[in-house]
This record gives sequence, C-alpha cells and structure tokens, in this order.
Amino acid sequence: MQDSDNQRFVPRDRNWHPPAYAPGYKTSVPRSPNQALVSLQHPSRSELTGPRFEALRLGPHDNDLLMNYREGQGQDGLPIGERIVMFGRVVDQFGKPVPHTLVEMWQANAGGRYRHKKDGYLAPLDPNFGGVGRCLTDAQGWYHFRTVRPGPYPWPNDPNSWRPAHIHVSVMGPAIATRLITQMYFEGDPLIPRCPIVQTLGDPEAVDTLTGRLDMARSRPMDYLAYRFDIVTRGALQTYFENQG
Repeated sequence: MQDSDNQRFVPRDRNWHPPAYAPGYKTSVPRSPNQALVSLQHPSRSELTGPRFEALRLGPHDNDLLMNYREGQGQDGLPIGERIVMFGRVVDQFGKPVPHTLVEMWQANAGGRYRHKKDGYLAPLDPNFGGVGRCLTDAQGWYHFRTVRPGPYPWPNDPNSWRPAHIHVSVMGPAIATRLITQMYFEGDPLIPRCPIVQTLGDPEAVDTLTGRLDMARSRPMDYLAYRFDIVTRGALQTYFENQG
C-alpha cells in the first residue's frame, strides 16, 4: 500500500506482530523460519505493479454469501444461521481511502465447518452455503458483504482448543505482491482471549484491530445484524495482518 506523496513515511512497528517462533501456536512451529530472513531491496516492476481491478467484472451476488453458492448449485433454499452484514473501509495510515481494490473473504458455515475437502469437523455442510465472497472497494474505500455468522470450531492445537468465530479477509492492494490477509473476530466473543493464535499477539490493541464492532444503526430489523470492520494498511493504527508476522 502506498503512502501519500506529501505524507511522511511511518516504519512498521515490529513489536506489533507476533514472533516468528510461537510454540503456543503449535502448527506454526514447522513453518517458522530457522535462518535469517532475506530482504528484497530491489523488487522488480512486476512485484510493484499488477492488475487494475476497476475493470474486474463481478457477479451480481459475489459479495452476497446468502445467494452466490445456492445459485451456482441450482439450489432454491437459503443458508442456515444468523444473518449478518460485514462492512467497513480500507484506508491507509492517514485515513486516505484505498479505492477500487479487491477484497476477498472466506469463512466456515454457521456450524463451524468450511466447505473444504480437508475439513473433517463433524458439523454438517450447508447445501446452500459456499463460504466465499469478493467485492471491490468504492471511491471512498468502502466494502460490504452479506453472509451468516460463522460458528466456532475445534482444532488440534491442545486437547480442547477452539477457534473463535471469525471471517478471513484478503486485501489485494495495488498489485498481487502486496496482498495482505487478516481475519475479523466478533465483539464480545469469550473465545477470543482463549485462542492460542490470538495469544501470540502481545499488544491488546493489536487484538482490538481484529475485532468487528456491532453497529445497530446499520442493522436491519427482523433481518440482520451489522458488524463494522475497518482495515488500516499501515502506521500506528494498522490492522494486524497474518502475512506480516
């Protein structure tokens, strides 16, 4: 993500992100580097530029997970679960919007199961829910998804580890090489502080940047609750990104 030409450069705070080696998050240990990292001082032009997403043709329901899977599979039902809207802005460290960038998301269904061949959780699949969506930010950096609230699920980190309900989010930026990945948790979820992945973050404010806030003003009576999740790409208030750890 590029800073404005007239703004000063703000270096990344390395203490904001978890250490590369985090034994409490056991499945990450084999992936942690055991040699010094290599700095790429002179990236190629292909790493700095990429596809322009303004002309990307999206389907009418690409950002509507209540509709996009059932239509592709010829189903006529709606997904099971609490209907929600996830929305927010993608901005840089100075509040400047990041317009026309591709935002992608994926999640488990209301029972906590992903539509993935390697997900062996005993919760059932929802025949009307695929769990993926995408959209482009508008000129002011806004994005919007309609979906169901995902369920928590167990994972084999410890004898009784559970992931909090969460939605994964990818922001592409100006090029494929600048893609950033994060996830949104839900305000008030008691599993957030118990999660071994969350516990790798030493700063409570970093955890706070991963929390979607309930917005009753944007909720629709008898239909859905709305959660606002703004994504800040750099600076002191940046959102924690998984691929910057």
